[in-house]
Amino acid sequence: MATRFRQTGNSKSKEVRICITVMEIMKLFFTKDEDLYDKKIEDSFTDEFFSSNFWLYWRTMFAFEEWHSALEMKLYIQHFIHHIGGLPDFSALKFTKYNQYESLILPMVKYLEEHHVDFQYDTRVINVIFDISGTKKAAKQLVLERSGKEETINLTEKDLVFITNGSCTENSSLGDDDHAPVRDDSAGGCWQLWRNIAAQDPSFGHPDKFCTDTKATNWESATITTLDDRIPPYIQKICKRDPFSGKVVTGGIITVKDSKWLMSYTLNRQPHFKDQPKDQLVVWVYGLFTDVPGDYVKKPMRECTGREITEEWLYHLGVPVEEIPDMAAGSAHCVLCMMPYITAFFMPGAEGDRPKVVPEGCTNFAFIGQFSDTVRDTVFTTEYSVRTAMEAVYTLLDVDRGVPEVFDSCYDVRVLLDSTSKMMDGKKLMDMKVPFILNLVEKKALKKIEGTVIEELLERYHVI
Repeated sequence: MATRFRQTGNSKSKEVRICITVMEIMKLFFTKDEDLYDKKIEDSFTDEFFSSNFWLYWRTMFAFEEWHSALEMKLYIQHFIHHIGGLPDFSALKFTKYNQYESLILPMVKYLEEHHVDFQYDTRVINVIFDISGTKKAAKQLVLERSGKEETINLTEKDLVFITNGSCTENSSLGDDDHAPVRDDSAGGCWQLWRNIAAQDPSFGHPDKFCTDTKATNWESATITTLDDRIPPYIQKICKRDPFSGKVVTGGIITVKDSKWLMSYTLNRQPHFKDQPKDQLVVWVYGLFTDVPGDYVKKPMRECTGREITEEWLYHLGVPVEEIPDMAAGSAHCVLCMMPYITAFFMPGAEGDRPKVVPEGCTNFAFIGQFSDTVRDTVFTTEYSVRTAMEAVYTLLDVDRGVPEVFDSCYDVRVLLDSTSKMMDGKKLMDMKVPFILNLVEKKALKKIEGTVIEELLERYHVI
């Protein structure tokens, strides 16, 4: 499912379009959650919004599409409202020193192994059988497949089961310089496990709301490694920084606005891997529109080899067309990853589609991760997974400790005023040449707040 950049085809002034965008964002911000159940983003906005720079920044940073959930969009705006001003330059972002696998996952695995956690590989859980009687629900058996053979493990109420239901990386497939990834849209193990669990009780969620439309949930990424000194000068010319300095390079993603794939790419500080050769750079590239032909490579991204995607990237870097084939073949190496469910958690849904972390009546099991339901947080973030796990453990073990709340910037009037000013490109309300804004802040209203703290706040945050 691909979307072209919308052309409004109207003669509205820039100020009018900015005001329409701001008002539509504010309307979504203040809409009740239940009014957004099963609603798409495109149900809440007009073409003025979809042609705005805000939408370009937003969709490429968070991978939102018009057909995704309006409720998740609202939660994201509320969660990150204090970072609105940092969208254009990504000044709000923080990065680990190396890639997240080496910086976060490996230390965690090592810690758990040192504390006698037993990781069992070549094992797939097929189902969890529950004993449901009245309002009480207990996990009583694990059904699994180990080395191709089915086994069962009986459970007692003293055994605790933490279930990761659903996965955005299920059925991900890799490609290389010479091969495109083989896309697999089937419902893989995590989704089938959740389906088997959900069939036993309505409170266990509705997985099919998230995993049945891969045209709407897929995109593809690529990791490109430069092998010599031919490509780095083009990177440095764009980001104005030495990519070999050991400091921040792009500072976030660079989006090619007119790319037919809506291609974005980023270089974190190098080296990105601890054992990475000092003369190489690792670049992460992704495209939101995988089913349309590219600008240089005239075929859909999902059908391209790593070399072809490197060629498309070099084209957008500004490499002379006649040099692209040789540079892609000899100066870079590319590994591809097609992810059919990567934005599954953004699909429109309603209360109950995600199960509560600990559903009512559950005694020895909990749901954790991106497809369980917790309060006010936003999916597609590490902290969402952490919070659901903390909530699960504290609830099942009756630990008298609160899960850290989501930062409450959306309830701070100072943040709201500042972000409103940023969304208006720093223009004051009285400078916006639009009738309905002039009516909103007519002189009589401003006169009433003259000399008050309200006037002081509006001036401090450049609203008036």
